[in-house]
Amino acid sequence: MKAGFLGFAPLTLAAVAVPFVASPAAAQDVIAREVVQPLPSPEVQRLNRALVALSKAPRDRDTLVEAGAAAMGVDDLDAAIGFFGRAAELDPNHPRVAQGLAGVYLRSGRAGEALVQFERALAAGVPAREVLTDQALTLDLVGEQAAAQAAYTRALELDPANDEARRRLAISHAIAGNRVQFEEALRPLIGKRDMAAQRARAFGLAILGDSDRAAAIVEQIMPRDMATRLVPYLGYMPRLTKPQQAAAANLGIFPRAADIGRDDPRLARFAAEERADNRLAPAGPPLDARTRPPSTLAELVPPAPAPVKPPVAVPAPTPTPVPDPAPAPAPPPPPPARVADAFADLSSEALPDARVSGDAVDLSRITVKREAPPPPPEKPKPKEPVKPVYPSRVWVQVATGRNAKALGFDWRRISRGGGDTLAKLKPHTTPWGEAHRLLAGPVDTREKAQAMVRELKGKGIDSFLYVSPEGEEIQLVK
Repeated sequence: MKAGFLGFAPLTLAAVAVPFVASPAAAQDVIAREVVQPLPSPEVQRLNRALVALSKAPRDRDTLVEAGAAAMGVDDLDAAIGFFGRAAELDPNHPRVAQGLAGVYLRSGRAGEALVQFERALAAGVPAREVLTDQALTLDLVGEQAAAQAAYTRALELDPANDEARRRLAISHAIAGNRVQFEEALRPLIGKRDMAAQRARAFGLAILGDSDRAAAIVEQIMPRDMATRLVPYLGYMPRLTKPQQAAAANLGIFPRAADIGRDDPRLARFAAEERADNRLAPAGPPLDARTRPPSTLAELVPPAPAPVKPPVAVPAPTPTPVPDPAPAPAPPPPPPARVADAFADLSSEALPDARVSGDAVDLSRITVKREAPPPPPEKPKPKEPVKPVYPSRVWVQVATGRNAKALGFDWRRISRGGGDTLAKLKPHTTPWGEAHRLLAGPVDTREKAQAMVRELKGKGIDSFLYVSPEGEEIQLVK
């Protein structure tokens, strides 16, 4: 059976191919072209591999971390937060989980949350060389330029070839208003013709107020359409707050028009905590004091202040011994607080009469004259539809001809043969392609027209019913 099947396959292919080759015209029309299927980018391929692995192990921490990193590679930040969040549920103290959450929070503009996660990552053992550049940018995003510049400097000490840290350091100096340090930080990169450094230079100059020079750089290094869209934003850079300037220059995140010059209050809180470094210090009353209800009224009413003991005069020393004065008696303990004492200062006099006096004006008795609302506009009367010049009508077509003038002779001949059936009707004509119709009518109804067609057929005259569409010009045959 197997050999027979293999021998049958070439015969089938040949039989199918014969009719195709038999038509030379069809063969000439077919042009062979290569079909090129573009391959997905490496980032998409990485995400696909991670999703396949995740389908097999949906609760594997390392697979979730890889899926989060791959989602960040294709700029799907919401998915990345979801993957890293699920990994944090499985192992909240894992260093790569904290580092991944910090990175995606940073790119989302959530600087306060990113700052917390970066510190967790460092505490969990992530090398400072991998974290400092992004952690410094997070400090810039909360307005802590001095701390950010120190972190950038430390990152460059650990990795002198870190050009990204150098560009961000330059922008941080521009935000702080230090133009000399800004230009000094960018000088090595400008000498290497680094295009990203030119972009950082343009934003830094715009932050420092030199918008014209910044616009000239953008128009020189960027495509025209991109430069046209970016130049108007450069003029707004001096009006932004320091965190907004850092977000715009480093992440391309610009605030809404209503938020220009207004910081998120949460950033101020994170900045204050960063300066004080007191995020782990306990704050507020103890937990039991907040949750335990007061047992007595005395806890609600503050105790009365103790009387101040008057100073005791010490006599001048004399040769004769003087006995020590007897100690002053202790003040009696304050009486226990009572509910009545809390209302003791309220007078028991009757409340004043709230009735209206003779010289007062009772506003409730005043009737305010208001303008009557305007009458509703009259509804326009519906316009009567315009009667068409050539309405749709019913006819009996009795002949056709190319020469419209000759149809008059045809009508006289046909009307004599039709007798009483056509005696009360008049001849009309209308174009029909290159010819003309010869019509008798108009007829009141289709039924009457069909009856006339039958009568004419009995008299040897061929005819049929014709209904002219609305707008078709029908002319009387003269």
